[in-house]
Parts: sequence; C-alpha cells; structure tokens
Amino acid sequence: MSKKIEMVLESSPVNVSHDTYRRECKYTRGIHIEAQEFKAILDAMCPNSRLYFDFHNPGKEIKKGTYLNGHSGLARNIYNYYKTNHNIELTELINGKDFYVKII
Repeated sequence: MSKKIEMVLESSPVNVSHDTYRRECKYTRGIHIEAQEFKAILDAMCPNSRLYFDFHNPGKEIKKGTYLNGHSGLARNIYNYYKTNHNIELTELINGKDFYVKII
C-alpha cells in the first residue's frame, strides 16, 4: 500500500490557538499527518528546529485531533521526511505560505 499525503485547502479558515502570541491563527490550508509519523518527524528535527516548533506550539500534545501551527522550518522537516521515507515530494508545502497541521 502506498502512502498518500497532500495539502488540504479549506473553504473557510481553520483557527489554531497560538499560546505564545496569545491569539488565534487562521489558516486556509493545512496537512493531516498520522500521530506516529509526526512524532518521527519531531524526533528527526535538529535541536534548533525543535525549539522553534515548541515556541509556536507550546505544550500541545501530539495526539489524534490536535491542531498545530505550521512554519517554514516545520514545512521543510515534513517535506524532507516524506521525500526520504515515502518518496513523496510535497513542493506546495515549502512555498512559504502559512499552514496548519492536524494530527490524525
């Protein structure tokens, strides 16, 4: 069975809390990733990337149903993970546009 993952374009914005900035971020695109794969992505991050991820998503659990704030460094880590492990290139993810991650 081949892995399938793609960007999700929303007809209305998805709100994700950003506790560091104490505001809601609105995203019109996102990506849905299985929890165990997202944990593998986090484990593969260098310490600086992980620190930046934690800054944007403080205290958020990586469990089914959680929404996370995306950023360019996270996009690059997700892109590299899927390219290396599943031979999938998500070029639309690394175009600099904001996105959310939903853990499924």
